[in-house]
Amino acid sequence: MTSVVQLIRSGALSDVAEYAYAASVPAGSRLVFLAGACPLDADGRTVAVGDVRGQAAQYVENLRTALDAAGAGIADLAQTRVLVASTRQADLAAAWEVVRESMGDHDVPSTLVGVTVLGHDDQLVEIEGIAAVTD
Repeated sequence: MTSVVQLIRSGALSDVAEYAYAASVPAGSRLVFLAGACPLDADGRTVAVGDVRGQAAQYVENLRTALDAAGAGIADLAQTRVLVASTRQADLAAAWEVVRESMGDHDVPSTLVGVTVLGHDDQLVEIEGIAAVTD
C-alpha cells in the first residue's frame, strides 16, 4: 500500500537536517494521532534504564505496534516529536540516531527536544507522532 503522506523539501533550506522540513496529506485522509510512546514493556516497566539508545529502540517497537493497531505503518507518519530528558546534546543525538535509522527512507519531519523530566520512573525518551492513512 502506498502512503498518502507527501514529504516536502525546499532547495531554499539547508539539506543538513536528516528529515524533510514539511509533509502534507490529502483531504479525506484519516489522521492517526499517536500518544507519546514510552519505553515500557508489555508489563508497564521502563526498559533500558539509563540507556537512551535502548529506550529509543523500545519506543520504536511500541510505535510500530500502535501504528499497526491503527492500520498504519512507519511510511504513514507525517510528523514526529522526540523528547529526551537530558541537557546533553549527545543524549539527544543518540536517541535521534535510533529513531532516524528506524524510519528508513521515510525521513519524516521531526522535532528533537531536550526536557527536564518525563512521566515514568527512569524514563529518558518519549516520542509522539501523527500519521495519515486512507481506508
